[in-house]
Amino acid sequence: MVDTRFLDWPFFEAAHRALRDEIAAFAKETVPSLVDHHDVDGSCRRLVDALGRAGILRHAVVAPHGGKADKLAVRSLCLIRETLGYADGLADFAFAMQGLGSGPICLFGTEEQKARYLPRVAAGEAIAAFALTEPVAGSDVAALATTAEPDGPDHVRITGEKTWISNGGIADQYVVFCRTGEGPGTKGMSAFVVEAGAPGFTIAERLDTIAPHPLARLSFDACRVPVANRIGKPGEGFKIAMATLDVFRSTVGAAALGFARRALDEALQRVTTRQLFGGPLADLQMVQGQIADMVTDVEAAALMVYRAAWTKDNGAARITREASLAKLVATENAQRVIDTAVQLHGGDGVRTGSKVEELYRDIRALRIYEGASEVQKVIIARQTLADFAAG
Repeated sequence: MVDTRFLDWPFFEAAHRALRDEIAAFAKETVPSLVDHHDVDGSCRRLVDALGRAGILRHAVVAPHGGKADKLAVRSLCLIRETLGYADGLADFAFAMQGLGSGPICLFGTEEQKARYLPRVAAGEAIAAFALTEPVAGSDVAALATTAEPDGPDHVRITGEKTWISNGGIADQYVVFCRTGEGPGTKGMSAFVVEAGAPGFTIAERLDTIAPHPLARLSFDACRVPVANRIGKPGEGFKIAMATLDVFRSTVGAAALGFARRALDEALQRVTTRQLFGGPLADLQMVQGQIADMVTDVEAAALMVYRAAWTKDNGAARITREASLAKLVATENAQRVIDTAVQLHGGDGVRTGSKVEELYRDIRALRIYEGASEVQKVIIARQTLADFAAG
């Protein structure tokens, strides 16, 4: 049984509690029949279709282009990711990438771009992807090397590679960040929508990970794209990428929170039913200490995640520090909670196919993608030092 008392916190309104109930029902009744972890591409396609038909993807884009509201509601995104993550990592992934992959268009796209791309994402009829990372440009976005060079007045040609791209190989549209030369470093980047099947765009390699997801290395060989597909102004690519991550980084923490809550519940079930030395495992004081640590980690993560989301929803232009704190604390805490759950399950905890073993593999990537934990610490420290110097 999920502990939902956190929904009584002042971060939430009645609409959030209703949304959580809606998503929980979907996760329980619909998700299990759609997921086959031996067929991640098919699972994600089925999940996106079902999320669209259920109206859940309306929260991942903006109105009036299929969205629920005229701006992305971060608390809603977090609640959805946490609840889906509790049920299954692929269900969370399928929802999250529809948001991240279309986030730049929601935040900076023209009305024509929004009308063209967002309704199909909201309906689950098109799969979106966000292509920023490169073989030598992950945490250091300034090292980005993919270029977009003019090809006549109305087109550019994109050349380079992207890697570790979620939904790579199954997406219908990719937001691709390129160097366009308006200035040095991060000042000379732009973002373009590249549709699957564009000449010169190929899936160079599918990438396998410990928790299988659709991931790929993308190749662009003078890929011709209309200038009309540029999102925002020339040279605004870095701003667009960071603003998008500013919205969605908190939601990574929410997914980790969902994993942690599930691990805690699995552990509670285990220790209250497993007999050891003439009584349930839960009677042992050391086990009680472990449970207390798990609960503390979950509660602290929830506070960080929903504080960041509440701050953004209440009009903050940027929540870089708050979002970094949320992602760092939630993902690191979830790793500890899940590791403890595995330990409390003993041999069953490392048995392939057990839920805690699945969670153990699911959580690891969240400490890396959308900014590794070490990068979050740099962001937090720099912002704190800047605030101190200013005040």
